[in-house]
Amino acid sequence: MSESWTQRLFGGFRKTSERLTENLTSAVGTATLDDATLDDVEDALILSDLGPSAAARIRAKLAEKRFGLTISETELKEAVAEEIAAILRPVAKKLEVTAFPRPQVILVIGVNGSGKTTTIAKLAHLFQEEDYGVMLAAGDTFRAAAIGQLAVWAERLDVPIVRGAEGGDPASIVFDAVKAATDQGIDALIVDTAGRLQNKRELMDELSKIRRVLGRINPEAPHDVVLVLDATNGQNALSQIDVFKEVAGVTGLIMTKLDGTARGGVLVAAAEQYGLPIHAIGVGEKIDDLRPFDPDLVARVIAGIA
Repeated sequence: MSESWTQRLFGGFRKTSERLTENLTSAVGTATLDDATLDDVEDALILSDLGPSAAARIRAKLAEKRFGLTISETELKEAVAEEIAAILRPVAKKLEVTAFPRPQVILVIGVNGSGKTTTIAKLAHLFQEEDYGVMLAAGDTFRAAAIGQLAVWAERLDVPIVRGAEGGDPASIVFDAVKAATDQGIDALIVDTAGRLQNKRELMDELSKIRRVLGRINPEAPHDVVLVLDATNGQNALSQIDVFKEVAGVTGLIMTKLDGTARGGVLVAAAEQYGLPIHAIGVGEKIDDLRPFDPDLVARVIAGIA
C-alpha cells in the first residue's frame, strides 16, 4: 500500500478514530482493566458505530488479556486494534477475476445515492491496473442519469459499454452484454443494476430475471453479486445488507464514502454481523480512491494508531 493510500485512510476514518480515542480516554490512566473500565471500553466501541455484538466480543477478548497494574493509552489502542483486526481478517477478500470461460460477470447492486455507478468505474479501473479487459453494462434502465453517467465513465476509462434506452429491459441488455463480452474476449463484465428499494418485489423480479437470462448463457453467472454501501449511513447500511441479501443473494460488499464522517466503525459491525466478504473500500471521489480491503491497516486506523 502506498503511503498516500494510508494517509487517505487516516483522513477517511479520522472522525471515527477521534471519537473512539476520545471515548477510550476515560478508560486509561491508573486503572487496570477491571469490569468498570471494560464497560467504558465497550460503551466507547458502541458509540463509535462498531455495533453491540463486535463491542461485546472485543470486551470479552480484552478481559482475557493480562495487562500490568496500569494500562497506557497506547497499550489499550494496540489491544483494541488487534481485536478489530481479528474480526475483519476473515472477511477481507479481494475481488478476483477467476471465471473460466470468461467473462466474469459481476452484478453491482445498491440503493441510489450509495455511489454505485462511481464505484463501478473505480472497480473497472482496478481491473485495468491488473491488465484485465473490462466491459460495462448499463442495467439500471430506470434512471436515464445512471445510463448517461456510466457512459461517461466508460469513455473516460476507454472501455466498451452495452446500453439501451431508458425504461428498457435490463435482462436483455445484460444478455447482449454477455454475448458481446464473450465475442470480444473480455475478462470482467461489470453490470449496473437498478437501486430502487421502494418496491422490493419489483426489484426482486428484475434481478431474478437477470439471473435466469445469465444462467442460460453461463450457468456460473453471475459470479459475484456485490453490494455497494455508503458508510455515512451508519447503522442504516446494515439494514440494507438485510434487504439485499434477501432480494439479490449478495456475495460480497464494497464500502464507499469513508471520507471523514464518524461512521467508519460500521465496517466492523457489518463484518461481525454478516460475515460477508468485504472486497474493497473507497475513501473519496478520485478514480484511484478505491482499493482492496486491508483488514490490519484499517483496524489500526480505526484505533487511531499509525
